[in-house]
Amino acid sequence: MLHELRIYHCVPGRLPALNKRFETVTLKIWQKHGIRQAGFWTVEIGPSNQVLYYLLEWASLAEREERWGAFQSDPEWIRKRAESEADGPIVGHLESYILKPTAYSSIR
Repeated sequence: MLHELRIYHCVPGRLPALNKRFETVTLKIWQKHGIRQAGFWTVEIGPSNQVLYYLLEWASLAEREERWGAFQSDPEWIRKRAESEADGPIVGHLESYILKPTAYSSIR
């Protein structure tokens, strides 16, 4: 099992819009494409409270490429994403890391 850590650095003040988009749009479309999330986090104490962290679970890189590609090209996602950004961009910077568990990790 691989995990993908995605870190969204929001445009100042736009974290609520990103959270709303995940809650009302993104997760439903992910479900349609079989994308599995392992959790979402915001920053309570740290250098910025305008950041969203989340983990996705993948059986393999091939599964990731297939499912993420289908999601990114989904017409509903393209339309809803554009609608959610009618007031301007939500994410200023995105980081993505494919993580492989260590031999001593409790999560495999």
